[in-house]
Amino acid sequence: MELRGLTILLLVLFFSIAQVSTETSIEDQQHTQVVKGPRRRLFPFVDCGGLCKVRCSLHSRQNICTRACGTCCARCKCVPPGTSGNREMCGRCYTDMRTHGNKPKCPY
Repeated sequence: MELRGLTILLLVLFFSIAQVSTETSIEDQQHTQVVKGPRRRLFPFVDCGGLCKVRCSLHSRQNICTRACGTCCARCKCVPPGTSGNREMCGRCYTDMRTHGNKPKCPY
């Protein structure tokens, strides 16, 4: 009985240490910002300017693409990799954002 209690205690201690070390290593590897409010979350720092420049590099209207991409990046904290496609990698925030004309806002 005593061995079982000790085992449970060690497992709880192990998982709590693993959780703390994981959070620390994530914060050490990425710049993070804290969003204050009722739903606090840590978002990784996203270089919207650089990522949007790459995303829109082959677009025929680069200024418009970059502006729309910057808006989507600021709201969704994500820019899909590559110059086109992969929109689903940023989730519903990126894919479901629409213009006033009900067209997709974020660059393909």
